[in-house]
Amino acid sequence: MDAKQLYEKLKPLQEKQGYQFNKDMTYTMPLLESLLVNKERHGYMACPCRLATGEYEKDRDIICPCTYRGPDVEEYGACFCALYVSDDYNQERMDKKTVPERRPPEKVMEALEANLGGD
Repeated sequence: MDAKQLYEKLKPLQEKQGYQFNKDMTYTMPLLESLLVNKERHGYMACPCRLATGEYEKDRDIICPCTYRGPDVEEYGACFCALYVSDDYNQERMDKKTVPERRPPEKVMEALEANLGGD
């Protein structure tokens, strides 16, 4: 599967849930490609904008679409990566703001340590 095929597969599923892909395809397609890289690397599509530990249970909250997508899109019009956005975001009816990280700091540190070879 390539990014275009992933886009075509996920688009209708996400739209049924009220989410859209970012209309900027120069931004969206590389994120989808990164999801496929993470799937090959870890066996699941970990968020392309966050570090994953490589352990499914520890990364469960950042498997795309992540646990934080809903509240991020509701509050900011976009998820942390801005892969998933609201209609208002895509139609430029709202200001685009940086979405702060909602993932608990201890999970971020755990992933960082796993990638640095820590305990």
